[in-house]
Amino acid sequence: MPRLTNCQWSIIVISNKGLGFMNIHEYQAKGLLKKFDVPVPVGAAAFTIDEVEKVIDSLEGPVWVVKAQIHAGGRGAGFFKEKPEMGGVRIAKSKEEAVSHAKAMLGNTLVTKQTGQSGKEVRRIYIEDGCAISSELYLAILTDRATSQVTVVASTEGGMEIEVVAEKTPEKITRVAIDPLIGMTGFSARRVASGLGLEGSKLSAGIKLLKTLFKTYCELDATLLEINPLVVTQTDNLIVLDAKMNFDDNALFRHPEIEKMRDEAEEDPSEIEAAKYDLNYVKLDGTIGCMVNGAGLAMATMDIIKLYGEEPANFLDVGGSATTEKVTAAFKIILSDENVKGILVNIFGGIMRCDIIAEGVVEAAKEVNLSVPLVVRLEGTNVDKGNRILADSGLTIISGEDLGDAAKKIVEAVRG
Repeated sequence: MPRLTNCQWSIIVISNKGLGFMNIHEYQAKGLLKKFDVPVPVGAAAFTIDEVEKVIDSLEGPVWVVKAQIHAGGRGAGFFKEKPEMGGVRIAKSKEEAVSHAKAMLGNTLVTKQTGQSGKEVRRIYIEDGCAISSELYLAILTDRATSQVTVVASTEGGMEIEVVAEKTPEKITRVAIDPLIGMTGFSARRVASGLGLEGSKLSAGIKLLKTLFKTYCELDATLLEINPLVVTQTDNLIVLDAKMNFDDNALFRHPEIEKMRDEAEEDPSEIEAAKYDLNYVKLDGTIGCMVNGAGLAMATMDIIKLYGEEPANFLDVGGSATTEKVTAAFKIILSDENVKGILVNIFGGIMRCDIIAEGVVEAAKEVNLSVPLVVRLEGTNVDKGNRILADSGLTIISGEDLGDAAKKIVEAVRG
């Protein structure tokens, strides 16, 4: 029987934490790629202007690229709230100009399509040597849950959003699924490289690069490795000009050096708090907070809230082994969102007992002095006991007979 690699295990093993992943910054991704001998421009990160000046002095030039480092794409096309005419990626042809760009970025708020209008504060800068570009390509390796395989996505249209390419010119995108038991073969690599339009010596270099990137992806338990753009230089070399990497949360115990790269300043504080209690929580833009057991039921709950005309404020799955403490923490996290105008608790108890949920809800509601409508729908193990706990709590809790009834009641309560 063939030995399964890390990459194959990441596909086969069922996660007990849902679909969590960790982001890192571009300069961190390039640092990891460099360890696998992937060609990247020479550069370094800086957190202060003094560090910026030292980095610039250490680089050859005569062209430098100054990049704001935030966990969001579209930096080059974005703008700073303090300087709307300036984007998050700037070219400098002198050291003085590079320092000027860095000063305009550090400490200011960069707005991109992915950050929303609130933007993100830039706390670190990445500066690297420029290169003479002949053409720009797109390349990504990702875990395709539809096929349970790693898929390579490639396009000749680099330097722009792949979603736009998929919409306007889908024929320019090549997709190749990689069998996890075989890995990246020479045939698969050649097929992708040909889809990138590489020929001659560049084709050979592309095949070698693809095999190296696939090895990197698997050994680091990545869930995404996106290179946009991968450039062909005027000397016919391939260089990774920009890189984005995500990693499977469940595999981070195997990679303490990567876990140390986590930048909590880039993450939502409530999601960080949820992770402490092993809660699957994602903050959204709606007004109705949701607490549900099971990812599928959570998605259905969010859908039916939308059906009745409101928007969910979060995705929150407490799992099947929640304690009263865990439920209390979940409740507090939901209420920490100022946009929440009402809460819907939807529990279908199997492994998760309804009385545990009820105790947590009551305890949390009393601790935070609940001031928004609360609808609770319980069904399953110990449901009668759970309903008695809610009824005897002295709190104003609206009971939902089923999911549809509960969603209707919370929407009506929020709208007054």
